[in-house]
Amino acid sequence: MPPEIANLFSALSSDHSAEVITTLLDHPSLRIERIVSLGQSSPEDFWYDQEDHEWVIVLKGKGAIEYADGRIVELSEGDYVDIPAHQKHRVAYTDPDSETLWLAIHYK
Repeated sequence: MPPEIANLFSALSSDHSAEVITTLLDHPSLRIERIVSLGQSSPEDFWYDQEDHEWVIVLKGKGAIEYADGRIVELSEGDYVDIPAHQKHRVAYTDPDSETLWLAIHYK
């Protein structure tokens, strides 16, 4: 049986009232997510503190990640960052005028 082919850019939601996270691959040591944002950000008092490392790339649009120490890393198309496990971070902003498409790879 041939492998099933999917397209990262297909079936993007037209509902932008909330960020849309789609799990593309889920394995015990690896999870790949497609995230579509339009102006969303993390709540002011919220920090991700994840068990796994996270490598994230912006494929379309722009956004920023804020770390608990106050650093803000702005990302635009093609920019990526590797976030170690338990590195507290949050999404500071995403472009409110056009979709931001992220690919997040969570790994052990």
